[in-house]
Amino acid sequence: MPPRGRDERDEAQWGKVTTPRTLLSRALSVPLALGFTVFLPLFIASQSGAGVRDAAFWLQLALTMYAGARLSGMILTSRRKLLQGSFWLFVYMALGVAPLAQAVLGQVPTPVVGPRSDLTQAIALILLGCIAFDVGALLARSRPNRRTDKEQRPVMVHRRRLQLLTVIAFVCSALFIVKLGGPAVFFSSRQEIIAGIEEAGVSADDSQAGQAFLRGFGTVPALLALLMYTRWLVTSTRARRMPSVIATTAALVVLNTIVNNPVSNPRYWFMTVMFSLLFTVFPVSAAMYRVALSMGVIAALLIFPFADRFRYDEKNYKPVETTSFLEPMALKDYDQVGMFANTITFADSGPGYFYGRQLAGSVFFIVPRSVWPGKPRDTGVMVGQWMGTVNTNLSSPVWAELWLDFGPVGMGAGLLGLGYASARVDRRYARRATRRSPPGSLISVVVPLVAGYSFILLRGPLLQASGRVAIAGLCLAIVMTHRQDKRTLR
Repeated sequence: MPPRGRDERDEAQWGKVTTPRTLLSRALSVPLALGFTVFLPLFIASQSGAGVRDAAFWLQLALTMYAGARLSGMILTSRRKLLQGSFWLFVYMALGVAPLAQAVLGQVPTPVVGPRSDLTQAIALILLGCIAFDVGALLARSRPNRRTDKEQRPVMVHRRRLQLLTVIAFVCSALFIVKLGGPAVFFSSRQEIIAGIEEAGVSADDSQAGQAFLRGFGTVPALLALLMYTRWLVTSTRARRMPSVIATTAALVVLNTIVNNPVSNPRYWFMTVMFSLLFTVFPVSAAMYRVALSMGVIAALLIFPFADRFRYDEKNYKPVETTSFLEPMALKDYDQVGMFANTITFADSGPGYFYGRQLAGSVFFIVPRSVWPGKPRDTGVMVGQWMGTVNTNLSSPVWAELWLDFGPVGMGAGLLGLGYASARVDRRYARRATRRSPPGSLISVVVPLVAGYSFILLRGPLLQASGRVAIAGLCLAIVMTHRQDKRTLR
């Protein structure tokens, strides 16, 4: 029998490590699956409210129960599936539980302007998209596991280039802090941050790219540098004996405390920071992965609706007054299902499908409007202006983005491809996220970051999310190398 390769030995080691956790999974499987799939949805559905119990309501209940079953499967799996787990956590809360509570109460955070049939169609399309995502994941699972030479030679972090990225992070974040008026602004409110951006002269409609770059370069390089140094410390005994590495990591912690704290940043971005840090600090812990997804549900129910305390200053802040735990989910920004329905109504009212135009605007977001006068606007902004809302900072979930650009067939194909890609990346990450994985393995940093940022990408609009994606890609291009030698992290 031929000797096993390194990946096979790593997978065997993984199995030995997770045997006790598998027993724990069996003990938790029944209450967890029943709680997410049956008890919580039925408990919400049984509450009294002004909502109509029609086809849209029962489809919403079915979607919630389906997403609960899939999320339970992600939590109880023997291997960590970060991208798929993040997807199902978002679907369960933002497209399942919260809209179900809204359907029961008959209240929505954003008005649905079209006929009830458009809402029913939106929920049905979301459910079909979830099924397409699962089919894509199954196709990836059935594909033979053929390791190419490129896969056996992982992309690594170059040590000198990481030092360069760290310098860039400190310079960019320092300019960001100075531009907005000093560190104290970052601990006041998001309203103060917006005022600082306006004073910096990049708040006009024609300067959305400028806003994205100012925020992005001030926050993304600092986070990526911290993730890479954190992984180096966690996985390398040699790094823990180097005072320079410890000091740099401590300085990056202080820097991120200023520019990436929950006071001055949107909640979804802070979720990105927390998820990526958690999965980097605990690179092989299946227990921590399960706790993160399970606590994510609790946080979304009990904390997230009230987490805009620092969005406004003391004078403009209005605390939520409610007598029901369902109301905050109907009054806050879980508007994804309603906005998908509004997008369907918007397209049916005349514009029709855009055939990739919105996606092109997201890909080429950096092109200024002075060069591209017909550059597409954010999908959420465009639909919000058509609706006549005062606040056009509205979501546009990936279902709506794909449907508006490519129709129902393109939406299904896009979500099938997303499921396939997520499963493939999760499989490769599972092989790399072992105790023998080198400290400089870049995928071990990138996948946790993408898992956290997926909440923003799935919520949309894509145009708003493109700036940080491009900046992160630039930072990764700086540090990556295919050579595994003394110049990489050890």
